[in-house]
Amino acid sequence: MSFAPLFDAPTAAQISDDIERAFAEDLGSGDATAELLPAQGRAQAELTCRESAVVAGIPWFEACFRRMDPDVSIHWHTADGHRVEPGTVICRLSGRARALVSAERTALNFLQLLSGTATQTARYVAAVQGTNTRLLDTRKTVPGMRLAQKYAVRCGGGHNQRMGLYDAILVKENHIIAAGGIAAAVEAGRRLHPTLMLEVEVENLDELAQAIDAGVDRIMLDNFSLPLMTEAVALTAGRVPLEVSGNVDLETIAAFAGTGVDFISVGALTKHVRAVDLSLRLRLD
Repeated sequence: MSFAPLFDAPTAAQISDDIERAFAEDLGSGDATAELLPAQGRAQAELTCRESAVVAGIPWFEACFRRMDPDVSIHWHTADGHRVEPGTVICRLSGRARALVSAERTALNFLQLLSGTATQTARYVAAVQGTNTRLLDTRKTVPGMRLAQKYAVRCGGGHNQRMGLYDAILVKENHIIAAGGIAAAVEAGRRLHPTLMLEVEVENLDELAQAIDAGVDRIMLDNFSLPLMTEAVALTAGRVPLEVSGNVDLETIAAFAGTGVDFISVGALTKHVRAVDLSLRLRLD
């Protein structure tokens, strides 16, 4: 059975940057405990998932072990984006014993965190199933893990909003105040960055009308009540895509999606993450 990747991961260089930062924290000048093992000793390892989860982070996991042992053998029984059940053996490894134990914690940190992000995303995606609403992430990511977590969101069935402050314009309350109003902010955005997607956050129906008149690409409804959200959808009448933000959780998202909004962005996908329970057990050859 083939387990080809379902989603495009960041580049090898970007993944390498991530793991080098992590190893700098963990390895420092070397693994003092691993030195207790025979220098030429070899071992095998089995990685098991102890709960139902959506897997994400395999490229980082592999890169950690290959960084310590370029000849390590890793045989996968799943792929990123696939759901596994408790007791599933995710992969088996074979290589130098010292390398396996030195890379273990860092590799698991990546796989557990990113699988947690993907699993959380999948829960939210399931909650809006049957609607036309697309689930988006936000910039509320673990510092230094932006590309990795946004990749994990895709593995869980969600979509990326923007990568950072550079690839889209999101005009919020303070921008509107500083620019002198919605129309002025939009005009400046179009003039300075004509190719970027331009979105305006609004807090009431009057601001919604202003954003529509300004010809924005998307409008974010910030902390709208459910009735106000429904009214906003009716007033917009499909002229501009609407995104909901604020007060979104697994108990509210289905009702929000039911209003007919196009997008719902959820910071909890990447901010409130519980690591998936994985266990790596070694056996000396």
